[in-house]
Amino acid sequence: MDPVALKQFKPNKDFFIGIDSDGCAFDTMEIKHKECFIPNIIKHWNLQAVSKFARAAGEFVNLYSQDRGINRFPALVKVFDLLMDWPEVQRRGVDIPRAQALRDWIARETKLANNTLSVEVEKTGDPVLEQALRWSKAVNDSVADMVYGVPPFPFVRESLEKAQPVADMIVVSATPGEALAREWQEHDIDKFVAVIAGQELGSKKEHLQLAAGDGKYKPGHVLMIGDAPGDMKAAQANHALFYPINPGDEEASWERFFQEALDRFLSGTYAGDYEAALIREFQAKLPSVPPWKK
Repeated sequence: MDPVALKQFKPNKDFFIGIDSDGCAFDTMEIKHKECFIPNIIKHWNLQAVSKFARAAGEFVNLYSQDRGINRFPALVKVFDLLMDWPEVQRRGVDIPRAQALRDWIARETKLANNTLSVEVEKTGDPVLEQALRWSKAVNDSVADMVYGVPPFPFVRESLEKAQPVADMIVVSATPGEALAREWQEHDIDKFVAVIAGQELGSKKEHLQLAAGDGKYKPGHVLMIGDAPGDMKAAQANHALFYPINPGDEEASWERFFQEALDRFLSGTYAGDYEAALIREFQAKLPSVPPWKK
């Protein structure tokens, strides 16, 4: 599917729900980052001498901070920034990549994915971009090899079944589309969603705008479910409501959605104090300053 097809998505129900995948519908964030992303950062960016610091920085950025869930390429340079600023790392005398060409590409490209990076590599032959592409492809290979048999969180399937008669649903994710399709199909929940939108179709903000924007649904009839601040920002940028899946309390979050929040959304009593209280609880779980700086 391309962005044009996503834009041509037509409402079939009165309500719309966008659902993030990694760490939200599936308990895959920990295994993907700890076993696939971070080992490949250490290997492909020559950080073996500071591996424990690279691991801590990678886990903070991708799992335990306000940056949780952001696209892999901005997350990578944030890891580099944390390492460059870490006194213990500086004392090791290790050359932390600046990766300026990657930063420049991130600043000008709206679809941060392997296919667009491949085009840039072919056009420029830049060695840093080539290195970034090798790393990203290695991550995908590791995920394909390592991540399987991880079911959706309890109450995800039940929530999808409950919402399907009254809401159009799509997957809204920064994960490559191939991995998303494989995971949703593996557990037979792809049948509940009309579209599986990954990083190739743009940002989460763009997914929501294309699929549910331009007045396709009434105000208050669009909801984004996510486990990261970026999901919330994507929702707010599109004047959509946001339901947080709290990191560390995912099962309880999904049970609350199934038992209570979905009914509130459908009855028009979700917005306001109820949503605000959920967001306060969510934001308190994700700091912006890493523990080694406190």
